[in-house]
Amino acid sequence: MTERIDFKSMTPEELTAWCKDQGQPAFRGKQLFQWLSRGVASTEEMTDVPKALRAKIDQAGGITPPVVARKQVSKLDGTIKYLWQLADGNCIETVLMRYRHGNSVCISSQVGCAMGCAFCASTVGGKIRNLTAGELLDQVIFTQKDSGAPISNIVLMGIGEPLDNYANVRKFLTLVNHPNGMNIGMRHISLSTCGLIKGIDRLAEENLQLTLSVSLHAPDDETRSRLMPVNRATGVDALFAACRRYFQKTGRRISYEYAMIDGVNDTPRQAALLGDRLEGTVAHVNLIPLNYVEESSLHPSTHVAQFQRQLEKRGITATVRRRLGSDIDASCGQLRRKALREQAKGQR
Repeated sequence: MTERIDFKSMTPEELTAWCKDQGQPAFRGKQLFQWLSRGVASTEEMTDVPKALRAKIDQAGGITPPVVARKQVSKLDGTIKYLWQLADGNCIETVLMRYRHGNSVCISSQVGCAMGCAFCASTVGGKIRNLTAGELLDQVIFTQKDSGAPISNIVLMGIGEPLDNYANVRKFLTLVNHPNGMNIGMRHISLSTCGLIKGIDRLAEENLQLTLSVSLHAPDDETRSRLMPVNRATGVDALFAACRRYFQKTGRRISYEYAMIDGVNDTPRQAALLGDRLEGTVAHVNLIPLNYVEESSLHPSTHVAQFQRQLEKRGITATVRRRLGSDIDASCGQLRRKALREQAKGQR
């Protein structure tokens, strides 16, 4: 059986080469890329592409848009959460967040997640598979198309670990940044990692102008290993060393994500230790009020303001993330998890 061609994951240059193989002029590749970047649902919408070429596209793999399995709109702030069903039946989440400076979309990089973080609903059920570059791009395109809200910023902070899907994420960045496509600049893209050191070093070598966010959540090995199993393999010291290398290579400030968990990582001692680790570096700490996850025994901290003041006294920039979509399961993995539970009940 001939392997299906994933047209949505192809660059204009790759599409051009394919078109030439079909006996078509080179400019057809650019045409196809532009149509795909607009979110066409089928080749029939490509009105200036010859029918014969459209037929070849359908024969080779076709175009399969994601389907809205669920959509929840916050009455509080207009945040929209999508549960997209992919061609193979798997579902992923995407969140549209509205800010004064523009609209941001938080996208998933994998179906499920293998990292096992104790506070995150995404990891319940483990990792199923990586998303393709085209499936990453579709989240941006079809969220914009369905909502009617122009996307200006992208956050790779949904379900999955982006650096565990490095090749496809890197190609997605090329596609979404392309001037003939969505043309979203690298400085408008943030990538969040739980701290895969090899991936951080690899990203540093590429010297992209995106923002790197590190999901830290604890400044000491004992606490971080409890919350994030990935820490057991390397440790906090090695993670901060990688972050220093990243800054030295790129000159880009790193943002540290810190979910505030009651009685676990929110003590004055831990604030002081975090201050010790970050003092003298160019860093930003994003304190995140913990979202409730049904399967977790962890609870939101009541010491966020004190923790923030302690860091600021050390000259460290620390902000508290504004909570968006709290009425629509907007934290990562919650909507997918709910859908999986309901599906399991229906099969009993």
